[in-house]
Amino acid sequence: MSDAYFAAAASARTVPPPRPSTAEPEASAAAPPPDSPPDSPLDSPSDSLPAPLPDSLPAPMRESLPDLPPDPTPRPATSRPAGALTLVVLFAAGAAVAVGTGVYGKLHEPTGVAVNLAGFSGPLEVKVWLTTVAFVLAIVQLVSSLAMYGRLPVAVGARWWGPMHRWSGRVAFLVTVPVAIHCLYALGFQSYDTRVLAHSLSGCAFYGAFTTKMLGLSRPGMPGWFLPVLGGAVLTLLVGLWLTSSLWFFTTFGIRF
Repeated sequence: MSDAYFAAAASARTVPPPRPSTAEPEASAAAPPPDSPPDSPLDSPSDSLPAPLPDSLPAPMRESLPDLPPDPTPRPATSRPAGALTLVVLFAAGAAVAVGTGVYGKLHEPTGVAVNLAGFSGPLEVKVWLTTVAFVLAIVQLVSSLAMYGRLPVAVGARWWGPMHRWSGRVAFLVTVPVAIHCLYALGFQSYDTRVLAHSLSGCAFYGAFTTKMLGLSRPGMPGWFLPVLGGAVLTLLVGLWLTSSLWFFTTFGIRF
């Protein structure tokens, strides 16, 4: 066949029209141009971010928001941590008290008698029994502090641990004051044997550590180790005072009043 035949046949062939698509057209997700602002302050895509507080928004945007209740969550007050100079001053004050007490006891002429109470046979008995009372209150201080720090599984969260700790410390200090007066005024700083020297040094260091602890107790921003270390030092020194005085007296002369 000739080429004219094939050309005529190709021109006579009809192509069926395309079938209409049953699929719905995809929604246009064209985003607005970057330069066009949102229609309102609430239309911005901020679902993944926390909503800002109304007070932090500009005035025109804040007026368009509904009235919201105030945030009831308390915000803790921030305090600046105590610097190295503050710690140096506190420890220097305690050292001054300890050294001054020792110097006074060494230079002062002992009188032999300073404090006596009715019901006791002598001032030495008064001294050892008041030291024993302070020692027992120091044990109360240790137990209450462990409970407050969650180290003792006894009455966890009880509110009376705090008052017990504070009042046992106050009474223990008041009980030691007559003892310190007797030691300084009647006996002085003595060092004729190891036990007496350890007792004299422990007494001076006790009041120095107590001074440093009380001065730093009310200051904000103190490091976390300050109170445990100073409290442990005061307790250890008081136990040393009891061992070198009251316990020695009871084991040497017996328990008597």
